[in-house]
Amino acid sequence: MKNILFIAIVSALVFLSACSVKYGNTMMDDSSGKVMEGNEMMKKNEVIEDNGDTMMKREDIMTGGYNGRVLAGTTTPYIEFNRKDYEKALEENKVVLLYFYANWCPICKAEQPEAFAAFNSLDKDNVVGFRVNYKDSDTDDFEESLAKQYGVSYQHTKVLIKDSERVLKAPDSWDKERYIEEINKVM
Repeated sequence: MKNILFIAIVSALVFLSACSVKYGNTMMDDSSGKVMEGNEMMKKNEVIEDNGDTMMKREDIMTGGYNGRVLAGTTTPYIEFNRKDYEKALEENKVVLLYFYANWCPICKAEQPEAFAAFNSLDKDNVVGFRVNYKDSDTDDFEESLAKQYGVSYQHTKVLIKDSERVLKAPDSWDKERYIEEINKVM
């Protein structure tokens, strides 16, 4: 029994050592899921660009200056909803996708990887997506009023907004290609 345990420990150490040699100079960015290597690795709030009077931080460049947790995308972020970011996107005349998500909804959970894949592949800095809580334990009063404003009557509904006006409301499920297609239509 001691020999088997010893062999298992040695094997694990050899494996971890090989991984650190092969992958030791890489890091996963927790905000975008992108693997960074070598000189790309830096502290999240490290200043990386000096635009005259404005010092830009890596995090601001990655998220367009939005504060919410980025679920997917870099140039085109898909963010957990918060009122401040939503209002910022509208003020900046961004095309906004609202996905009304319920944490208890199996359709919502199944569709999220499709939304993530779409936003990870989009390269449009004038589009922002938000996952809005809908009739679940995380829903706040503003999210409730937003659902009423856009006539959302059940979860997994998507709303596209351009020039602060609703241009599409879709209650059906979308795959990655449909997300990209519908977003491109309103551009």
